[in-house]
Amino acid sequence: MLKINVLVVEDESIVSKDIQHSLTKLGYQVVGAAATGEKAIELANSEHPDVILMDIMLKGEMNGVETAEIIRRELKIPIIFLTAYADDATLNKAKIAEPYGYIIKPFKEIDLHTTIEMAIYKHQKEREIEKELDYLNALQENKKVHQDDFIFVKLNSKLIKLNTNNILFIEALKDYVVINTPETRYTIHSTMKEIEQKMGTKDFIRVHRSFIVRLDKIVTIEFPNLHLENDKKPIPMGGSYRDDLNNRIKLI
Repeated sequence: MLKINVLVVEDESIVSKDIQHSLTKLGYQVVGAAATGEKAIELANSEHPDVILMDIMLKGEMNGVETAEIIRRELKIPIIFLTAYADDATLNKAKIAEPYGYIIKPFKEIDLHTTIEMAIYKHQKEREIEKELDYLNALQENKKVHQDDFIFVKLNSKLIKLNTNNILFIEALKDYVVINTPETRYTIHSTMKEIEQKMGTKDFIRVHRSFIVRLDKIVTIEFPNLHLENDKKPIPMGGSYRDDLNNRIKLI
């Protein structure tokens, strides 16, 4: 089993050595010791410890709380505060850095061991939850992308899956619309407004009150008509839709 790596941040040399001795005795690996906040950040970046024991009242320009905030924000390493003070003012300051534990000096080795193990366990669980959330978010985004790649067309009593990449254009005929692909035509009872909403504006554009075309299928535009790939039928283009089309295509 791999040893847990610990960084000790304590400005009292004797206390620091005593803590390091206790950690080694408990089976932990001490990867460094710092007496200032600046040194603690440097060692945290270079050694990547599993947990940091941090004295709140560090001497120098940065105290333990300020140092812990930076490390938590930039490196996400769990931090356990060490302090000789248990008053409300000190506790309220410590809360800002969201520590994984709080040990009052002087402490017993069993307190050190228990707090470190609980901090490591809590941190691991939080990372697992973050990974699960990232995975679920990725699945949701992927699902959205793939949902846009196809539609289901009702034909008699069946629902037929149709890849939207195959659609050339959609034409309105009274109370019906006809979805045209290179292979076939699907006539469904709907309105152009409903179809326009369902198809979205990412890949499709309305060019006439009776026509919606797939943008990447347009090969030539010769007002008042445009032509689609693999289709000989000219598609009429309404004047009120011309500006929108010009804004959607890359014109040089």
